[in-house]
Amino acid sequence: MDTQVLALALPLIGWASHTALLTHRLATARRDPLTGLRTRAGWTALAERVIRRHRDAVVLLLDLDDFKNLNDSHGHAAGDVALVITAKRLATWCGRHGITGRLGGDEFVAIARQAPDLDSLHRALRQPVAYAGRRLPVSVSVGSCHVKDMPVRSLSDALATADSAMYADKGKAGRRGTRPFSR
Repeated sequence: MDTQVLALALPLIGWASHTALLTHRLATARRDPLTGLRTRAGWTALAERVIRRHRDAVVLLLDLDDFKNLNDSHGHAAGDVALVITAKRLATWCGRHGITGRLGGDEFVAIARQAPDLDSLHRALRQPVAYAGRRLPVSVSVGSCHVKDMPVRSLSDALATADSAMYADKGKAGRRGTRPFSR
């Protein structure tokens, strides 16, 4: 091979390899490694677009109730299984009409393009989780915000409203106490 061609090609090959690596890292940084859901950054960018384009969008904030007790009683592997199964149930419920994410810890977020059937979500989330031959109860508090009910369509305001609704749902049986799933 000609030395001049090689001298020109090597920087281009290096640049292409570096670009591919950075693209891969960016893509994986936008996905939660445990659940496969979008991270806050990956979800937020898409959710803002949905709010701008879909007046009937609904923002949901979800939190597993008494998650620390699940981890302490059954181990962190059981907690991880509960997180993964909750993520799958949420993603299945959203389907192709919504976007799901994990904000961190035991907190999830979703946005649906149209007013969804929240009862079906509640039914799916309250199913026990199978782990090590046992059926572990799962309780999830859910808060929602219908974007059309907001004076100004803003993701941060929708999340704040959904957060308040989620804590109201969580407060039905006390913030820290265990309780069966209720709506």
